[in-house]
Amino acid sequence: MKPSLRAFLAVVVLAAPLALTAPAQAANTLTMRGADVSSLQRSLDLGARYYNASGTQADPYDILAAKGVNYLRLRIWNNPVSGYNNKAKVLQQARTIKAKGFKLLIDFHYSDTWADPGKQYPPAAWANHSLSQLQTDVYTYTHDVCSALKAQGTTPDAVQIGNEINVGMLWPTGRVVNNNFAPLASLLKQGYNATKACNSGTQVWIHTANADSNANARWFYDGIRAQGVTWDVTALSYYCMWHGSLANLYNVIADVKSRYGKPVVLAETAYQFTAADADHERNSIPGTVLCDNIPATWAGQAQQFSWVQNTVRNAGGVGVFYWEPTWYAIRGNGWAPEDINGTGNGWDNMAVFDWTGRVNPHVVWTP
Repeated sequence: MKPSLRAFLAVVVLAAPLALTAPAQAANTLTMRGADVSSLQRSLDLGARYYNASGTQADPYDILAAKGVNYLRLRIWNNPVSGYNNKAKVLQQARTIKAKGFKLLIDFHYSDTWADPGKQYPPAAWANHSLSQLQTDVYTYTHDVCSALKAQGTTPDAVQIGNEINVGMLWPTGRVVNNNFAPLASLLKQGYNATKACNSGTQVWIHTANADSNANARWFYDGIRAQGVTWDVTALSYYCMWHGSLANLYNVIADVKSRYGKPVVLAETAYQFTAADADHERNSIPGTVLCDNIPATWAGQAQQFSWVQNTVRNAGGVGVFYWEPTWYAIRGNGWAPEDINGTGNGWDNMAVFDWTGRVNPHVVWTP
């Protein structure tokens, strides 16, 4: 077998079930092997216990590190009713994260609650602000949080200016309407400038859930680029049941990497290990829709995550983050920040820890 053909087939096998469109080149290295652990502090405060693959109780941060994780992500909400994922709690958790030797990504939602493609509500304190006021708000808040982290010795290695901002943030003012990216761009620029004023070495990521198609990704990133927005890393979310095949993911990553000339990271992904539900809160992803016929089992979860990592690697991406792997069902750590005690966990079948807190022995983050 010719070396070139062997290399080509190796790429295809590693990233199965990709179509035979992958280039014959050496795989990239995933230098950012991440996990979003935004709910973890609440779980620990409520007495959650975590166990390694052998069943021995251990620090969840140490378990993740042993699995290959080197980068942790924290969302920040402005003034959530729950009292978690706010500035004070992020500062607290950041100290633990940095002490454990991880790099730190701060995910600014610019909201008091969840921000995603379907909703981007401004925080109550900014609700009636004009565009010019929101520009000041974004700069001041971003700089304040970054500076507070820096002052305690936990300078963020990266920040996201918005979370899954497919059609903008801080709606309605910052929403993209009739292809007008100017309002959104003015807000993104303030976030970028504030971050760099705080610490020039902190990366600025622009994050969308546009891994579903080249058309959607190009529409968004072309739109902000045309308005003069600068960013350091292109970040995408990929959930196979919503965003399509691995072959499609490969094509989108390769395209945005080439088109914008910036490193590409998968900032969110996950897969179910069961279709069952641990509590009274309906699962966000029921587990009944399988990807690539991969079963909803521990082995299946690990297989799909491995394939995602291989796809990102082979497409030239530099990182993959698993979303909320430590968020197993703990009473009192609910889904809704406005009712954290009363709501359950919609992610209990997607975590990499089961309902007793034991880690999936098969899941690994690999370079």
